[in-house]
Amino acid sequence: MRALVFENHFPRIVATKLLSALTPRAFVGPLSPVQLRDIPDPELPADDWVVIKTNLCGLCGSDYKQVFLNGGFDNPMTALISFPQVLGHEVVGTIESMGLGVRERRLGERVVLNPWLSCATRGLPLCDWCERGELAQCRNFANGHIDPGIHHGNSKHATGGFAPRLPAHESQCIPIPDDVSDSAAVLADPFAVSLHAVLHAPPEGNTALVYGCGTLGLLNIAILRALRPDVRVLAVARYPHQAELARKFGAERVFEHRPKRSLIEGVGKELGVDVQEPWRGLPMLNGGVDAIYDTVALPETLEIGVRILRPRGRLVVTGVESPKRFEWTPLYFKEISLIGSNAFAIEEYDGRRQHAMEWYFEFIRTKAIDVTPIITHRYALDDYGDAFLTCYEQGKNAAVKVLFDYSAGASSSE
Repeated sequence: MRALVFENHFPRIVATKLLSALTPRAFVGPLSPVQLRDIPDPELPADDWVVIKTNLCGLCGSDYKQVFLNGGFDNPMTALISFPQVLGHEVVGTIESMGLGVRERRLGERVVLNPWLSCATRGLPLCDWCERGELAQCRNFANGHIDPGIHHGNSKHATGGFAPRLPAHESQCIPIPDDVSDSAAVLADPFAVSLHAVLHAPPEGNTALVYGCGTLGLLNIAILRALRPDVRVLAVARYPHQAELARKFGAERVFEHRPKRSLIEGVGKELGVDVQEPWRGLPMLNGGVDAIYDTVALPETLEIGVRILRPRGRLVVTGVESPKRFEWTPLYFKEISLIGSNAFAIEEYDGRRQHAMEWYFEFIRTKAIDVTPIITHRYALDDYGDAFLTCYEQGKNAAVKVLFDYSAGASSSE
């Protein structure tokens, strides 16, 4: 089958880095470490695995940051991955074949992929984290009968949705209700990421600010509006099309991300708190918002975040960017809680526990959540270069969530 494969090939990485200074098309060019090529059909690591035929696969920010070589070689997560990789973990598909040990799933069933490669997928007894349903904190991402990888797409054996078929453990296949479309279901993974952040670190007060209005940020806004209607939701957007969607999803006020001083002063004015001027540099607020959900995590967004949070506020980070210095004195002075939020788990809400993706399907029905307007572009896998360049120039293309669509004639804007 034809799949989009990423190789950890140092000469290609260096060549792509150099050529990308001339044109971003180098990231998907003939010398790039990511290429469309033939690979064998999926092999099942054990008899309780299935093969999923891919219908849709979302391009996650982590996917295109890897393709755009936006990361450091000293990132400790490299201990938990293996190559070559077929990326893509936001998968909706149909079960095409099954091992003899599969008990819970059936042929032809439409499912969304829970991509975490935790103990059960590896044929291991559950570790303490997996026992609690916190699969993203599993202790065994480098053990068991598949190669290292935290989720589908970064393990050699557990290939992802940038291919027409992929293998999955039966426990990773979450059935899609009949009344939920593929287009809605493909957002289950990023919705679950944002839901996890809100449920694990809810606002302790009546104001929250969502920093960044890409996929995760827009979903954060929709979740806060649905689950915490008592909270004023503010947002920071980079592009006009993001701001428009943020308001559609329930943000009360959307600020432009720059100038930075204007952003800080604007939040202060909105909340009616004093702006405190230092000798040099940016001001900070004497008070501020109760919680920030930072879906960007650039040094700039973190620095502004600690300046506009109230004392003992929560700064919840779901974004992943390369670290650099920022002026973080307000972090200690205001006794701010800096909280990392990783993926999703079995989540508790309203006294019940179920998988975050199952909560998403329930909320579609019970809270009339419709976040499909964030899907802006669909591409055939053969057009992967255009798909990634659409992500690269989000402002120019008014892009938010870009999909690979395996139906015929898929390339389009929504």
